[in-house]
Parts: sequence; structure tokens; C-alpha cells
Amino acid sequence: MLGSAALAYAYVRYGNIVVARLRDPMFPNTARIYAAPQVIRVGERIGPKEIAAALRQASYTSAGDHTESPMGTYRLHTSSLEIMPGAESYHTPGRVRVSFSEGQIEKIISLAEPVKGDLDRYELEPQLVTGLYEQAQRSKRRLVTYDDVPRSLREAILAIEDRRFFDHSGVNYLRLAKAALTDLGTGQNLHGGGASTLTMQLAKGFFLTAEKTPQRKIAQILIALQLERRLSKRQIFEDYVNWTPMGQRGSFEIAGMGEATQSYFGKDIKNLELPESALLAGIVQLPSSLNPFRHPDRALKRRNLVLDAMTKTGAISRGEADRAKAAPLKLAAPATDSGDAPYFVDMVREALLSDYDEEQLNRNGMRIYTSLEPALQRAAAEAVQVGTKQIDELIRRQRTRKVKIGEGKNARTEIRVLPGPQAQVAIIAMDPHTGRVLALSGGRNYGLSQLNHALAARPTGSIFKPLVYAAALNSALGGAPPIYTQSTLIDDSESAFPFGNKVYTPKNFHDVYHGQVTAQFALAHSLNNATVKLAEMVGYDRVAELARSVGIDSVKPTPAIALGAYDATPMEMARAYTAFANGGTLVSPAMITSIRDAQGNVLQNFAAENKSVLDPRVAYLVTNMMEAAVNNDGTGAGVRRLGFTAPAAGKTGTSHDGWFAGYTRDLLCIVWVGFDDYSDLKLEGAHSAAPIWGMFMKKAATLPGYQDPKPFTPPPGIVTVKLDKLSNLVSTTECPDSYEAAFIEGSEPKETCNHEAPR
Repeated sequence: MLGSAALAYAYVRYGNIVVARLRDPMFPNTARIYAAPQVIRVGERIGPKEIAAALRQASYTSAGDHTESPMGTYRLHTSSLEIMPGAESYHTPGRVRVSFSEGQIEKIISLAEPVKGDLDRYELEPQLVTGLYEQAQRSKRRLVTYDDVPRSLREAILAIEDRRFFDHSGVNYLRLAKAALTDLGTGQNLHGGGASTLTMQLAKGFFLTAEKTPQRKIAQILIALQLERRLSKRQIFEDYVNWTPMGQRGSFEIAGMGEATQSYFGKDIKNLELPESALLAGIVQLPSSLNPFRHPDRALKRRNLVLDAMTKTGAISRGEADRAKAAPLKLAAPATDSGDAPYFVDMVREALLSDYDEEQLNRNGMRIYTSLEPALQRAAAEAVQVGTKQIDELIRRQRTRKVKIGEGKNARTEIRVLPGPQAQVAIIAMDPHTGRVLALSGGRNYGLSQLNHALAARPTGSIFKPLVYAAALNSALGGAPPIYTQSTLIDDSESAFPFGNKVYTPKNFHDVYHGQVTAQFALAHSLNNATVKLAEMVGYDRVAELARSVGIDSVKPTPAIALGAYDATPMEMARAYTAFANGGTLVSPAMITSIRDAQGNVLQNFAAENKSVLDPRVAYLVTNMMEAAVNNDGTGAGVRRLGFTAPAAGKTGTSHDGWFAGYTRDLLCIVWVGFDDYSDLKLEGAHSAAPIWGMFMKKAATLPGYQDPKPFTPPPGIVTVKLDKLSNLVSTTECPDSYEAAFIEGSEPKETCNHEAPR
């Protein structure tokens, strides 16, 4: 009697818990973060199947499928592809036809008003990066409806997990009894292993802890019965598909089968094929140990077991099962932490929460469209992954020592690696004209450290030096002497620079000094003494004023400013370098391009913030000088040895840390490497940051939109002159040993060289 009363009480109690939980949706209508749309162009080498695959990833469906996606549909032909954005698309609904010939895009034709006719480019639907709402748990989930789930996946789940799901009332008592007998026979507690229905699994996941006790199993049963009373079978199945844990990808937990489909196969759940459906259903049992990226053999064996189970339920024929078993695992490329852009997502989230509260974002299911370009993000992740391994090896060699152990005859030496911190890294890629952040990684492993080094202030070292030379070149604008140019001679001797009651005594690298050198040579070879001497000549206050105008606010007008002694973040330095790469106009970094509601209606668009800080001619002259640093055996020449051949300007930096800052006409990238404890990396930027920069830029140069970058073009008012290396005057046939220098028109040397023949 007491037992029945206790059960009745527990049933009512859990009923109240279920009712309270179901007042809100099982899964909130969440805000979603999207990448920038992939742009396709006439003449690009890409096929219709590749574009169709990108559209499927963005939740488009093929025209004629059993369901049409509100995002849009496409129709694939032999030599053309028709794209039809839907009502919820990023684009205004309107058909586009893309024609192909000999492996490349021949034509893009808009078939709808207001832009009807030929296009030279077209933006595909942006890819979903992640949902915003579960940021704290670092989990990704893509909600799907019951109708989104293809028949093959429904049948696979039922065959392996719960064959009587549509017939029982939440509990399969026969399976539960068999499991109980098995447990009792082995002397274990009543776990009911293998006996949980889909409803019981859902009850466990939403309402209970992970402990295994008889009381917990009873609670699970009572909650399952309550769920069956209040939800339809279709609702329970839909919630199960959206809830079930499906393993790990990078730093994210894969929550639900909608996200699992994208993570493992790179497609929308509607487009699953039978072997893929069977694999997903099989993973449910043990998501970690059956992860197909880490344990492909186990996953394949489990998939085939599911296919056999499906033949027993009559869901598929033996022939269908055999053909599916013969199919290999076709997995999408596994992502790394950086490839998933967790640091980028964190920054977007913080930016949003400065204007919106999280509940508002999620309640309205807002869509957040960002500047992230997935292909460049993958390139950045690969460069960081490879580059940090190389840096680790260099540091290991630094720390390797011969250690004497023991005394006298028993003494011996051992090779030991001294302990020390692990190098961290940050990489930022931007469009220097729009400020859009295209790729970003704030560390080598988000799972181990969420500190975003892209936002950590560090001494900038020599990547600050171009600002010193820009401040000097500004002198040509007024015309009043002294005027400093690329050919200005500077004393690169070991010097002391008094300031206040102190004396600043910088050293050149390896204590090597060159005497009289041109400004162009001094920057290309990053000569410390020459740069401080130039800053002294120009005025430290003018250098500081220019630095503050580009957003480096920590500086003070001291000799140390010339060598980057003051702190700035990699993101701040990326912004500063847009002034050089963008013709003198400073552009602020932008990560969010548009905020829209759940139906795709625009709530807010974002425009670039910019201001003019340099004359375009001065910006070009500094770019030209940094080209020499990359091309003419300067400190950045190592990137050429990596196989990066595109026209580029760049500058290494070495303080406690390693830096490389550089750009082509359309892509700016900053790389920082250092230790969290602020200790000296003891690696030049040329050997730490520059290889990562070079790897990233080399890969970027193979991607659509960044292929075949054009040379830097001088603005009006720039003249290039050949100068005699000996006299630094205009070269003639009498003095052919020359170099080229660029000048603001009117500041160039006029006098010609006149070497007298020896008597």
C-alpha cells in the first residue's frame, strides 16, 4: 500500500516537473551566426556539382525533392545550374542561371527583376557557422522538424534504438524486464542497459543526472510516461533527434542530428543517403568511441550492424543493405578548433551583447550575418596548426641541454629538455578596403585556452617602424625643409639618445651597424639605430601623433617609440596597417555585416567606419618600402622562400614576441607569436610569425577572389627615379650601379651623378 502511494506521489511530482519544463519550448528559437556568402565569378574554375554541394550545405534542396527548403532550391543540369532563393534566403528571391564550359563558369544570368541580365559575380547563400544560444556550453545544434528527417534516418533510428516506438506508451516493459534479469544475473544494480526507449532516453537527457541507480531508472520511467501523455509521438521523435548527443567537433559538442549531419557529411539532413543515415543512428550508442573521424573501423562496423537491423524490421531489402555496406565512409574534412572559428564567434557574441540581451536575440531567432570566409578560416587554421609545430620544435631545441648527473666515476651526462611555456599565436586576415575580418584565430587550441590573443596587448616591435617612416615622409607634403624621402641618408651607427634624465641605447640585431644608409634600406633591413635616429630627426611627438591617429593610444613621445616598445593588440595593428594598404584611409575592423529576423528581413546593416589619416602618396611610399622588405633580401624575404610569389608588402617584428604584418592589394594579415607569461620568445619574427603568414597567404592566393593579385599601383603625384648607389643622385650612363626609389613629385633629387674617371 505504501509502495503504491509513493509511486503515485512520484508520478504526480514528475508530472508537475514535466509540465513546468514544457511551458517553454524544448529548444529555444535561437539566434544563428552565418559566414559571409561565397562569391562565384565568371571565368572561375568551378563546376556545377561543387556549387550544388555548397548550396546543400546552406540548406537548399534540389528542385523536385519531397520537401522544398524555405532557404531555396536549385536545379542541376549537365552544363548549367539554376539557383532559386526562397522566402527566408539572405537574397531577394529571384532565379539565377549559371552556365559552365570547359570546367569554368561561362555565364551568370539573373532571370528576375530588378537586375535582369548578365552578372559578373553572384553570392551564394551564406553557411551557418553556429547557433549563439549555447555558447556557454560550447555546443552546436541545428534544429530540424520531423518532416525534415528523411525516411532512411527515421527507420535506422527505430531499427537500432526502439523498434516499437510508435506502439508503446513510453516504456518497453518486455525489454526492460529482460535487461533487469541480465543485470541481476551478473550481480549488478538494475540499470536496464539497452532497454531504454527513445522517450526514456529523452527523459534522462532533459530531466535527470548521469548517475545509475534503481531510483533513477524509476524516475526515468515515470517521466517518460508523463512525456507520452503530453506530447505526440512525432513531437517526441523530433525532440529526440534534436537533443541526442552526437560526439565532439573541435571545441564544440555536436548536439542533435541536424548538426551531426553537417559536421560529419557537410550537408543538410534532408539530403542524407542510406549509408549516412545508418552511420548516424549507430553513433548514438557511444558517440565518442564511435566517432568516425577518430575510429572509422568501429563506426563502419556499427553502421553495417544498423543496416542489418533495418532488414529485420523490413525497412530496407537485403540488396539495399548490401549496397549500402559496400559504400565507403564519405566524411567531410574534419574541422580544427580554429576552423570552427570559436574566437571569432566569441567576439561576435560580445559585440552583439553590447546592444542586445541574449534573451532578445534568441527569442526572436535572429540571424547574424558576419564577414567570416570559411575557406580563408580553414587556411588560417592550417597555417596555425603547421606553424606552431615548427615553432614548438625550434623552442624544444632552445631548451635542450646536456645535464651532468652524479659525481666522480659515476658521473654521466643526459640530454634533457628544460620545462617552459608553450608558444601561443594569433592570426587576423582582413579586407583592407572594407575592414571586414575574413579569418581569425586567437590561439592554438580553444579547448585548452579561451584567451583571445588577437585582443591581447603586447609590445609591437618592428612592425611599428613603418609609422616612423610615414611620419618622416609626411614632410614632403608641406615643401618646407627638412624633407625626408626614401633616399634620405640616416646614420646607422651605435648611438645613445638622451631623453629627459635618461639615455636610450638601442642595439641593432647581432650588433651589426651599417653607417650611412638610405631610409629605404633601413626599413627593409629593420635597422634599429637608424630608425630611432630618423624618429629623433622627425620628432618623437610627430610619430606619436600619427600612431594615435591610427588607434595605437598607448604610445609616448620617447626614443623607444620608434622600436615598438609600447603595447597594441594584433587587432589594433591590423587596423593601423589598413592606412597603408588602403591608400591612407584607416578602416575599423568589422565582423558583423547584417542582423536579420528569423524570416530574413533586415533589422540592421553595418557600414565600414573609416577616416583619412595619411596622404595616399605617403601610404604608397611606405607600401613600396615594405615591398623591398619582402623582395630585396629584407627581413621579410623568407616568405618568398615558402613559395609565396604574389606582389606583397610586409614587415617583421621582434620584441619579446614575434610578429609579421603584411598585405597584398586585397588581403591584409597580421600574425603574432609569444608566451602568455610575457617571457622572451627568443625567436625572430622572421622565424616564428613570418612562416605562418607565408603559409596562409600562399594558400589564400589559390582561392577564388584572391588568385592572381595585382601589383600595387602608385596614385597620381608619385614619380620613380633611378639613383646612383654611390652618390645617391640621379643615375646616368656614367654611374649605372643604381637602385630605384619612389618620391612625392617635387621631392625627388634633381642633380645627376657625375663620377669622374680615375686619373
